[in-house]
Amino acid sequence: MLPTEPSAAALTDHDPDAAVVTLSGETMGTGWRVLCALREDVDTAALRGEVDARLSGLVAQLSHWEPTSDLCRFNALAAGGWTDLSPDFAAVVDLSLRVAHASGGAFDPTIGRLVDLWGFGPPGPQPEPAAAAIAAARAASGWQRLRRDPGGGRLRQPGGLALDLSGVAKGYAVDAVADLLAARGVRHCLVEIGGELAGRGMRPDGDPWWVDLEQPVGIRPSPLRIALHECAVATSGNYVRGDHSIDPRNGRPATNGVVSVSVIAATAVLADALATAIAVGYPAGETIGLLDIAARIVVRDGDAMREILTPRFTHMLV
Repeated sequence: MLPTEPSAAALTDHDPDAAVVTLSGETMGTGWRVLCALREDVDTAALRGEVDARLSGLVAQLSHWEPTSDLCRFNALAAGGWTDLSPDFAAVVDLSLRVAHASGGAFDPTIGRLVDLWGFGPPGPQPEPAAAAIAAARAASGWQRLRRDPGGGRLRQPGGLALDLSGVAKGYAVDAVADLLAARGVRHCLVEIGGELAGRGMRPDGDPWWVDLEQPVGIRPSPLRIALHECAVATSGNYVRGDHSIDPRNGRPATNGVVSVSVIAATAVLADALATAIAVGYPAGETIGLLDIAARIVVRDGDAMREILTPRFTHMLV
């Protein structure tokens, strides 16, 4: 499938003689990888170091696994306490709140207590929680409880609320790395972190950056191939780890039959958040129809798998 509007700006600095170089490393409990078109005089070791430093900085701000992160310090604040927001932290919170509102709460960045309670967070596996414990964790959650100061530079802890930005952090990091590379003059690249991808520009041979959608067993004889040209794709699903997406509206893992959701969007952070929202909220209309997004949804139908393509996704097929 191809983008509907190829970008003329993507031709900037396109060099058919450039070499495709692979940079890689580890971050956020997974791997990162960059394919980029580089001239011979580019210091790849220095570029890799800059990417590592940018990712380490994001972990120090957004990780719920690092006890000293900005996020964990916010979670530990007493009721009424305020934390200063870095530009990255502020951008992720703002995007998360917009998607929470648009999805009717199917996506919610404030369910850290519930995530831990069900054994998907830093404390590790837990026994199935009692109804009273779920109710208490839900009472401490809720994106509507978050408040910014009038200037927008601080975030208020309402008391007992725990942020968990794992539904957007990888996507945001993908965009951040692509932006860093562009700032260093590398405008043609494919960035991946843990299966979330963004493509900028094109390959030296003039092809776009082709990627295959993650493929649950039982769907299609061959995967869908996407041209990531000035866009991004993210996939959320339970076909690897089982039912681990918490539905904030009832405090329990989602059991709507969704196996996987892949979303194509302008940015990886938006694709990441929307994929989670649909995986949890399907089939509610506010998570699909009102958002008018390009999504491939795989639903378990008895012993078989059923594939649902949104109209915008279908329009991109060739």
